Amino acid sequence: MSKKLFTSKEINELSTNKYVKSVSPKGITYTDEFKELFMAQTLDGRFPVEIFRDCGFDIEAVGASRINSCKKRWLASYKRDGVMGLRDTRAGNSGRSKDKELSTEERYAKLEAENKLLKAEVELLKEIRLAEGKRKAGLSASQKYELIQSVIIKHGMKGMVSHLCHVVGVSRQGYHAYFSERRIQIRQEREAKDIVLRDLVLKAFHFKKRKKGARQIKMVLSGHFGVSMNLKCIRRIMHKYNIVCPIRKADPYKRLIKATAEHRVVPNHLKREFKQGTPYKVLLTDITYIFYGKGKRAYLSTIVDGSTNEVLAHHLSENINLDIVLDTLKHLRKNRRVRLAKDAFIHSDQGGHYTSPTYQKQVKRMRLVQSMSRRGNCWDNAVQESFFGHFKDILELEECTTFDSLRNEVRRTISYYNHHRYQWNMKKMTPVQYRNHLLQVA
Repeated sequence: MSKKLFTSKEINELSTNKYVKSVSPKGITYTDEFKELFMAQTLDGRFPVEIFRDCGFDIEAVGASRINSCKKRWLASYKRDGVMGLRDTRAGNSGRSKDKELSTEERYAKLEAENKLLKAEVELLKEIRLAEGKRKAGLSASQKYELIQSVIIKHGMKGMVSHLCHVVGVSRQGYHAYFSERRIQIRQEREAKDIVLRDLVLKAFHFKKRKKGARQIKMVLSGHFGVSMNLKCIRRIMHKYNIVCPIRKADPYKRLIKATAEHRVVPNHLKREFKQGTPYKVLLTDITYIFYGKGKRAYLSTIVDGSTNEVLAHHLSENINLDIVLDTLKHLRKNRRVRLAKDAFIHSDQGGHYTSPTYQKQVKRMRLVQSMSRRGNCWDNAVQESFFGHFKDILELEECTTFDSLRNEVRRTISYYNHHRYQWNMKKMTPVQYRNHLLQVA
Protein backbone atom coordinates (compact mmCIF):
# COMPACT_ATOMS: atom_id res chain seq x y z
CA MET A 1 0.00 0.00 0.00
CA SER A 2 1.23 3.49 -0.85
CA LYS A 3 2.43 5.67 2.01
CA LYS A 4 1.06 8.77 0.26
CA LEU A 5 -1.64 10.57 2.20
CA PHE A 6 -4.51 12.39 0.54
CA THR A 7 -5.05 16.08 1.15
CA SER A 8 -8.45 17.49 2.01
CA LYS A 9 -8.82 18.79 -1.54
CA GLU A 10 -7.97 15.38 -3.04
CA ILE A 11 -10.39 13.65 -0.67
CA ASN A 12 -13.21 15.95 -1.82
CA GLU A 13 -12.43 15.35 -5.49
CA LEU A 14 -12.18 11.56 -5.11
CA SER A 15 -15.43 11.42 -3.11
CA THR A 16 -17.33 12.79 -6.10
CA ASN A 17 -16.30 9.83 -8.29
CA LYS A 18 -19.15 7.33 -8.73
CA TYR A 19 -16.71 4.42 -8.46
CA VAL A 20 -15.54 5.42 -4.98
CA LYS A 21 -17.46 4.08 -1.99
CA SER A 22 -15.42 5.97 0.62
CA VAL A 23 -12.08 7.70 0.94
CA SER A 24 -9.85 8.57 3.91
CA PRO A 25 -6.43 10.28 4.14
CA LYS A 26 -4.78 6.84 3.94
CA GLY A 27 -6.82 4.94 1.34
CA ILE A 28 -9.76 4.51 -1.04
CA THR A 29 -12.58 1.95 -0.94
CA TYR A 30 -13.80 1.21 -4.48
CA THR A 31 -17.23 -0.05 -5.51
CA ASP A 32 -17.71 -3.67 -6.60
CA GLU A 33 -18.83 -2.33 -10.01
CA PHE A 34 -15.49 -0.60 -10.60
CA LYS A 35 -13.48 -3.65 -9.54
CA GLU A 36 -15.40 -5.87 -11.98
CA LEU A 37 -14.98 -3.25 -14.74
CA PHE A 38 -11.27 -2.95 -13.98
CA MET A 39 -10.74 -6.70 -14.08
CA ALA A 40 -12.65 -7.11 -17.38
CA GLN A 41 -10.63 -4.39 -19.12
CA THR A 42 -7.36 -5.69 -17.61
CA LEU A 43 -8.05 -9.12 -19.11
CA ASP A 44 -8.59 -7.37 -22.46
CA GLY A 45 -5.01 -6.12 -22.24
CA ARG A 46 -5.48 -2.50 -21.15
CA PHE A 47 -3.04 -0.85 -18.75
CA PRO A 48 -4.27 -0.12 -15.19
CA VAL A 49 -3.40 3.59 -15.45
CA GLU A 50 -5.56 3.93 -18.59
CA ILE A 51 -8.52 2.25 -16.88
CA PHE A 52 -8.29 4.58 -13.84
CA ARG A 53 -7.95 7.67 -16.06
CA ASP A 54 -10.97 6.69 -18.20
CA CYS A 55 -13.04 6.19 -15.04
CA GLY A 56 -12.40 9.76 -13.94
CA PHE A 57 -9.55 9.30 -11.45
CA ASP A 58 -6.73 11.83 -11.13
CA ILE A 59 -3.66 9.60 -11.66
CA GLU A 60 -1.34 12.03 -9.92
CA ALA A 61 -3.59 12.16 -6.86
CA VAL A 62 -4.15 8.39 -6.67
CA GLY A 63 -0.52 7.49 -7.34
CA ALA A 64 0.96 4.82 -9.59
CA SER A 65 2.03 2.57 -6.72
CA ARG A 66 -1.50 2.47 -5.31
CA ILE A 67 -2.92 1.58 -8.75
CA ASN A 68 -0.41 -1.27 -9.24
CA SER A 69 -1.17 -2.54 -5.74
CA CYS A 70 -4.89 -2.66 -6.55
CA LYS A 71 -4.17 -4.62 -9.73
CA LYS A 72 -2.11 -7.27 -7.92
CA ARG A 73 -4.64 -7.65 -5.11
CA TRP A 74 -7.74 -7.84 -7.30
CA LEU A 75 -6.08 -10.13 -9.85
CA ALA A 76 -5.10 -12.58 -7.11
CA SER A 77 -8.65 -12.57 -5.71
CA TYR A 78 -10.16 -13.01 -9.14
CA LYS A 79 -7.95 -16.02 -9.96
CA ARG A 80 -8.81 -17.61 -6.61
CA ASP A 81 -12.58 -16.97 -6.30
CA GLY A 82 -13.64 -15.46 -9.63
CA VAL A 83 -16.00 -12.48 -9.60
CA MET A 84 -17.04 -13.26 -6.01
CA GLY A 85 -13.46 -12.57 -4.95
CA LEU A 86 -13.94 -8.95 -6.00
CA ARG A 87 -17.02 -8.45 -3.82
CA ASP A 88 -16.79 -6.58 -0.51
CA THR A 89 -17.95 -9.19 2.02
CA ARG A 90 -17.07 -7.28 5.19
CA ALA A 91 -19.61 -6.78 7.95
CA GLY A 92 -22.27 -4.31 6.87
CA ASN A 93 -22.15 -5.54 3.26
CA SER A 94 -22.58 -9.27 3.84
CA GLY A 95 -26.17 -8.95 5.05
CA ARG A 96 -25.34 -10.71 8.33
CA SER A 97 -26.69 -9.35 11.59
CA LYS A 98 -24.14 -7.62 13.82
CA ASP A 99 -25.73 -8.86 17.01
CA LYS A 100 -25.78 -12.59 17.44
CA GLU A 101 -28.71 -14.01 19.30
CA LEU A 102 -27.39 -15.60 22.51
CA SER A 103 -28.97 -18.47 24.34
CA THR A 104 -29.90 -18.20 28.00
CA GLU A 105 -26.82 -20.21 29.02
CA GLU A 106 -24.56 -18.01 26.90
CA ARG A 107 -26.02 -14.80 28.34
CA TYR A 108 -25.58 -16.16 31.87
CA ALA A 109 -21.96 -17.16 31.14
CA LYS A 110 -21.27 -13.70 29.67
CA LEU A 111 -22.71 -11.92 32.72
CA GLU A 112 -20.77 -14.19 35.05
CA ALA A 113 -17.51 -13.44 33.19
CA GLU A 114 -18.18 -9.69 33.34
CA ASN A 115 -18.93 -9.92 37.05
CA LYS A 116 -15.71 -11.87 37.64
CA LEU A 117 -13.72 -9.27 35.71
CA LEU A 118 -15.23 -6.40 37.71
CA LYS A 119 -14.41 -8.15 40.99
CA ALA A 120 -10.82 -8.62 39.85
CA GLU A 121 -10.56 -4.94 38.87
CA VAL A 122 -11.94 -3.77 42.22
CA GLU A 123 -9.65 -6.09 44.16
CA LEU A 124 -6.60 -5.00 42.17
CA LEU A 125 -7.31 -1.28 42.64
CA LYS A 126 -7.97 -1.85 46.35
CA GLU A 127 -4.63 -3.66 46.77
CA ILE A 128 -2.80 -0.84 45.02
CA ARG A 129 -4.53 1.81 47.15
CA LEU A 130 -3.66 -0.03 50.38
CA ALA A 131 -0.05 -0.52 49.32
CA GLU A 132 0.32 3.15 48.40
CA GLY A 133 -1.24 4.15 51.74
CA LYS A 134 1.32 2.11 53.68
CA ARG A 135 4.23 3.49 51.68
CA LYS A 136 2.80 7.03 51.55
CA ALA A 137 4.09 7.11 47.95
CA GLY A 138 3.26 5.70 44.53
CA LEU A 139 4.06 2.11 43.63
CA SER A 140 6.68 1.25 41.06
CA ALA A 141 5.74 -0.60 37.86
CA SER A 142 7.33 -3.82 39.14
CA GLN A 143 5.21 -3.70 42.31
CA LYS A 144 2.07 -3.25 40.20
CA TYR A 145 3.12 -6.21 38.05
CA GLU A 146 3.32 -8.36 41.18
CA LEU A 147 -0.16 -7.30 42.27
CA ILE A 148 -1.59 -7.96 38.79
CA GLN A 149 -0.12 -11.46 38.78
CA SER A 150 -1.50 -12.24 42.25
CA VAL A 151 -5.01 -11.20 41.14
CA ILE A 152 -4.74 -13.20 37.88
CA ILE A 153 -3.63 -16.33 39.75
CA LYS A 154 -6.34 -15.94 42.39
CA HIS A 155 -9.20 -15.51 39.90
CA GLY A 156 -7.79 -17.66 37.08
CA MET A 157 -7.91 -14.82 34.54
CA LYS A 158 -4.85 -15.54 32.44
CA GLY A 159 -6.29 -13.87 29.34
CA MET A 160 -7.00 -10.55 31.07
CA VAL A 161 -3.41 -9.34 31.38
CA SER A 162 -3.83 -6.53 28.83
CA HIS A 163 -7.05 -5.30 30.42
CA LEU A 164 -5.69 -5.26 33.99
CA CYS A 165 -2.47 -3.57 32.84
CA HIS A 166 -4.59 -0.88 31.18
CA VAL A 167 -6.65 -0.45 34.38
CA VAL A 168 -3.58 0.31 36.53
CA GLY A 169 -1.70 2.19 33.81
CA VAL A 170 1.26 -0.10 33.12
CA SER A 171 2.63 -1.68 29.97
CA ARG A 172 1.53 -5.17 28.92
CA GLN A 173 4.92 -5.71 27.27
CA GLY A 174 6.60 -4.63 30.50
CA TYR A 175 4.49 -7.14 32.45
CA HIS A 176 5.53 -10.04 30.23
CA ALA A 177 9.17 -8.90 30.24
CA TYR A 178 9.13 -8.65 34.05
CA PHE A 179 8.08 -12.29 34.38
CA SER A 180 10.40 -13.61 31.68
CA GLU A 181 12.87 -16.29 32.76
CA ARG A 182 15.88 -14.01 32.33
CA ARG A 183 14.41 -11.20 34.38
CA ILE A 184 13.36 -13.61 37.12
CA GLN A 185 16.90 -14.99 37.23
CA ILE A 186 18.35 -11.45 37.47
CA ARG A 187 16.00 -10.59 40.34
CA GLN A 188 16.90 -13.78 42.18
CA GLU A 189 20.61 -13.00 41.85
CA ARG A 190 20.02 -9.43 43.04
CA GLU A 191 17.93 -10.68 45.95
CA ALA A 192 20.72 -13.05 47.01
CA LYS A 193 23.19 -10.13 47.03
CA ASP A 194 20.75 -7.93 48.96
CA ILE A 195 20.32 -10.62 51.63
CA VAL A 196 24.09 -10.59 52.21
CA LEU A 197 24.02 -6.78 52.48
CA ARG A 198 20.98 -6.97 54.78
CA ASP A 199 22.85 -9.25 57.18
CA LEU A 200 25.76 -6.80 57.27
CA VAL A 201 23.43 -3.86 57.90
CA LEU A 202 21.64 -5.74 60.70
CA LYS A 203 24.98 -6.70 62.22
CA ALA A 204 25.91 -3.02 62.48
CA PHE A 205 22.35 -2.01 63.41
CA HIS A 206 22.41 -4.25 66.51
CA PHE A 207 26.05 -3.55 67.40
CA LYS A 208 26.33 -2.99 71.16
CA LYS A 209 22.53 -3.43 71.26
CA ARG A 210 21.97 0.20 70.25
CA LYS A 211 19.76 1.06 67.31
CA LYS A 212 21.30 3.23 64.62
CA GLY A 213 20.48 5.24 61.51
CA ALA A 214 22.04 4.85 58.07
CA ARG A 215 25.05 7.10 58.71
CA GLN A 216 25.82 5.40 62.04
CA ILE A 217 25.58 2.00 60.32
CA LYS A 218 28.01 3.13 57.62
CA MET A 219 30.54 4.30 60.18
CA VAL A 220 30.19 1.18 62.36
CA LEU A 221 30.66 -1.07 59.31
CA SER A 222 33.80 0.84 58.37
CA GLY A 223 35.22 1.33 61.86
CA HIS A 224 34.48 -2.05 63.48
CA PHE A 225 33.93 -4.53 60.67
CA GLY A 226 36.21 -3.12 57.96
CA VAL A 227 33.38 -3.03 55.43
CA SER A 228 32.89 -0.07 53.08
CA MET A 229 29.30 0.32 51.98
CA ASN A 230 27.68 3.17 50.07
CA LEU A 231 25.30 5.30 52.14
CA LYS A 232 22.60 5.14 49.45
CA CYS A 233 22.93 1.35 49.39
CA ILE A 234 22.46 1.19 53.18
CA ARG A 235 19.35 3.35 52.98
CA ARG A 236 17.96 1.20 50.15
CA ILE A 237 18.52 -1.99 52.15
CA MET A 238 16.94 -0.45 55.26
CA HIS A 239 13.93 0.67 53.26
CA LYS A 240 13.59 -2.67 51.45
CA TYR A 241 13.73 -4.81 54.59
CA ASN A 242 11.95 -2.31 56.87
CA ILE A 243 14.93 -1.73 59.18
CA VAL A 244 13.73 1.33 61.05
CA CYS A 245 15.67 3.47 63.50
CA PRO A 246 13.52 5.57 65.86
CA ILE A 247 14.21 9.22 65.21
CA ARG A 248 13.47 12.28 67.24
CA LYS A 249 10.58 14.32 65.92
CA ALA A 250 10.40 18.03 66.46
CA ASP A 251 7.58 19.06 68.79
CA PRO A 252 6.59 22.65 68.01
CA TYR A 253 4.45 22.86 71.17
CA LYS A 254 7.12 21.67 73.57
CA ARG A 255 9.06 24.35 75.41
CA LEU A 256 12.30 23.77 77.23
CA ILE A 257 11.91 24.53 80.94
CA LYS A 258 14.93 26.72 81.31
CA ALA A 259 16.09 30.26 81.96
CA THR A 260 14.20 31.05 85.15
CA ALA A 261 16.43 34.03 86.06
CA GLU A 262 15.08 37.45 85.26
CA HIS A 263 18.40 38.77 83.92
CA ARG A 264 21.57 37.49 82.30
CA VAL A 265 23.98 37.01 85.14
CA VAL A 266 27.00 36.08 82.97
CA PRO A 267 27.77 37.18 79.38
CA ASN A 268 27.70 34.74 76.48
CA HIS A 269 31.45 34.22 75.94
CA LEU A 270 30.96 31.16 73.73
CA LYS A 271 28.87 32.81 70.99
CA ARG A 272 28.18 29.37 69.45
CA GLU A 273 31.85 28.69 68.71
CA PHE A 274 31.58 25.10 69.90
CA LYS A 275 34.30 23.54 67.74
CA GLN A 276 37.56 25.27 68.68
CA GLY A 277 39.82 22.31 67.86
CA THR A 278 41.12 22.00 71.43
CA PRO A 279 39.87 19.29 73.81
CA TYR A 280 38.85 20.27 77.35
CA LYS A 281 38.49 23.95 76.50
CA VAL A 282 34.76 24.36 75.73
CA LEU A 283 32.65 22.60 78.38
CA LEU A 284 28.87 22.51 77.91
CA THR A 285 26.44 21.55 80.65
CA ASP A 286 22.71 21.12 81.08
CA ILE A 287 20.03 19.01 82.81
CA THR A 288 17.41 16.73 81.26
CA TYR A 289 14.80 14.34 82.64
CA ILE A 290 14.33 10.63 81.93
CA PHE A 291 11.07 8.72 82.37
CA TYR A 292 11.45 5.08 83.40
CA GLY A 293 9.49 2.29 85.07
CA LYS A 294 5.86 3.10 85.77
CA GLY A 295 5.67 6.87 85.72
CA LYS A 296 8.99 7.42 87.49
CA ARG A 297 11.27 10.28 86.57
CA ALA A 298 14.99 10.88 87.09
CA TYR A 299 17.21 13.84 86.23
CA LEU A 300 20.53 13.71 84.41
CA SER A 301 23.17 16.43 84.50
CA THR A 302 26.08 16.19 82.06
CA ILE A 303 29.19 18.08 81.03
CA VAL A 304 30.11 17.63 77.36
CA ASP A 305 33.28 18.68 75.57
CA GLY A 306 32.14 21.05 72.80
CA SER A 307 35.07 20.22 70.51
CA THR A 308 34.83 16.42 70.67
CA ASN A 309 31.25 15.77 71.93
CA GLU A 310 32.75 13.51 74.61
CA VAL A 311 30.77 13.25 77.87
CA LEU A 312 33.32 14.22 80.55
CA ALA A 313 31.11 13.95 83.61
CA HIS A 314 27.54 13.11 84.51
CA HIS A 315 25.34 12.70 87.53
CA LEU A 316 21.92 11.03 87.79
CA SER A 317 19.55 12.06 90.57
CA GLU A 318 16.01 11.39 91.68
CA ASN A 319 15.48 15.07 92.45
CA ILE A 320 16.49 18.30 90.77
CA ASN A 321 17.98 20.29 93.64
CA LEU A 322 21.25 22.22 93.47
CA ASP A 323 23.35 19.19 94.38
CA ILE A 324 22.81 17.65 90.93
CA VAL A 325 25.01 20.30 89.23
CA LEU A 326 27.51 20.50 92.12
CA ASP A 327 28.02 16.73 92.03
CA THR A 328 28.54 16.89 88.28
CA LEU A 329 31.35 19.41 88.79
CA LYS A 330 32.78 17.15 91.48
CA HIS A 331 32.83 14.20 89.05
CA LEU A 332 34.58 16.38 86.49
CA ARG A 333 37.26 17.37 88.99
CA LYS A 334 37.85 13.73 89.96
CA ASN A 335 38.16 12.60 86.32
CA ARG A 336 41.94 12.19 86.02
CA ARG A 337 41.81 11.91 82.24
CA VAL A 338 40.50 15.47 81.96
CA ARG A 339 43.21 18.10 81.78
CA LEU A 340 41.51 21.43 81.38
CA ALA A 341 42.99 23.72 78.74
CA LYS A 342 44.15 27.24 79.49
CA ASP A 343 41.26 29.73 79.63
CA ALA A 344 38.73 26.86 79.61
CA PHE A 345 35.16 27.91 80.26
CA ILE A 346 31.89 26.18 81.03
CA HIS A 347 28.72 27.20 79.21
CA SER A 348 25.10 26.68 80.32
CA ASP A 349 21.69 28.25 80.05
CA GLN A 350 20.29 30.77 82.54
CA GLY A 351 18.61 28.13 84.71
CA GLY A 352 18.38 28.68 88.45
CA HIS A 353 21.06 26.06 89.12
CA TYR A 354 23.68 27.92 87.09
CA THR A 355 22.82 31.40 88.40
CA SER A 356 23.23 30.14 91.98
CA PRO A 357 26.09 31.80 93.88
CA THR A 358 27.15 28.41 95.28
CA TYR A 359 27.53 26.96 91.78
CA GLN A 360 29.39 30.02 90.53
CA LYS A 361 31.85 29.85 93.42
CA GLN A 362 32.55 26.21 92.64
CA VAL A 363 33.18 27.11 88.97
CA LYS A 364 35.66 29.84 89.95
CA ARG A 365 37.38 27.46 92.37
CA MET A 366 38.01 25.12 89.42
CA ARG A 367 39.47 28.10 87.48
CA LEU A 368 36.79 27.94 84.81
CA VAL A 369 35.30 30.96 83.07
CA GLN A 370 31.51 30.85 83.18
CA SER A 371 29.38 31.57 80.08
CA MET A 372 25.60 31.56 79.62
CA SER A 373 23.22 31.36 76.68
CA ARG A 374 20.95 34.25 75.90
CA ARG A 375 17.61 33.97 77.61
CA GLY A 376 15.22 31.52 75.92
CA ASN A 377 17.73 30.70 73.14
CA CYS A 378 18.48 26.98 73.15
CA TRP A 379 20.62 27.28 69.99
CA ASP A 380 23.37 28.92 72.06
CA ASN A 381 23.88 25.49 73.68
CA ALA A 382 23.05 23.40 70.59
CA VAL A 383 25.72 20.70 71.04
CA GLN A 384 24.46 19.85 74.51
CA GLU A 385 20.83 19.81 73.38
CA SER A 386 21.77 17.59 70.43
CA PHE A 387 23.57 15.19 72.76
CA PHE A 388 20.48 14.76 74.93
CA GLY A 389 18.41 14.00 71.84
CA HIS A 390 20.78 11.31 70.54
CA PHE A 391 21.34 9.96 74.06
CA LYS A 392 17.63 9.36 74.58
CA ASP A 393 17.41 7.66 71.19
CA ILE A 394 19.94 4.99 72.13
CA LEU A 395 18.97 4.67 75.79
CA GLU A 396 17.26 1.31 76.44
CA LEU A 397 14.59 1.82 79.13
CA GLU A 398 12.50 -1.35 78.73
CA GLU A 399 14.19 -3.19 81.61
CA CYS A 400 14.85 -0.13 83.79
CA THR A 401 12.28 -0.53 86.56
CA THR A 402 14.43 0.72 89.45
CA PHE A 403 16.69 3.73 89.90
CA ASP A 404 19.76 1.50 90.25
CA SER A 405 19.03 -0.28 86.96
CA LEU A 406 18.54 3.10 85.29
CA ARG A 407 21.88 4.35 86.69
CA ASN A 408 23.65 1.31 85.24
CA GLU A 409 21.98 1.76 81.87
CA VAL A 410 22.90 5.46 81.77
CA ARG A 411 26.52 4.58 82.55
CA ARG A 412 26.61 1.93 79.80
CA THR A 413 24.98 4.25 77.27
CA ILE A 414 27.41 7.09 77.95
CA SER A 415 30.32 4.65 77.62
CA TYR A 416 28.90 3.45 74.29
CA TYR A 417 28.42 7.05 73.14
CA ASN A 418 32.01 8.01 73.97
CA HIS A 419 33.78 4.91 72.68
CA HIS A 420 31.59 3.34 69.98
CA ARG A 421 29.20 5.92 68.49
CA TYR A 422 30.80 7.38 65.38
CA GLN A 423 30.16 11.02 64.51
CA TRP A 424 29.64 11.91 60.86
CA ASN A 425 31.00 15.47 61.15
CA MET A 426 34.07 14.48 63.18
CA LYS A 427 35.95 12.59 60.45
CA LYS A 428 33.64 9.61 61.15
CA MET A 429 35.38 8.99 64.49
CA THR A 430 34.00 8.35 67.96
CA PRO A 431 34.33 11.21 70.50
CA VAL A 432 37.29 9.50 72.21
CA GLN A 433 39.02 8.81 68.88
CA TYR A 434 38.49 12.40 67.78
CA ARG A 435 39.82 13.71 71.10
CA ASN A 436 43.02 11.65 70.70
CA HIS A 437 43.28 12.84 67.09
CA LEU A 438 43.11 16.49 68.16
CA LEU A 439 45.69 15.93 70.88
CA GLN A 440 48.07 14.30 68.37
CA VAL A 441 47.83 17.10 65.79
CA ALA A 442 48.05 19.87 68.41
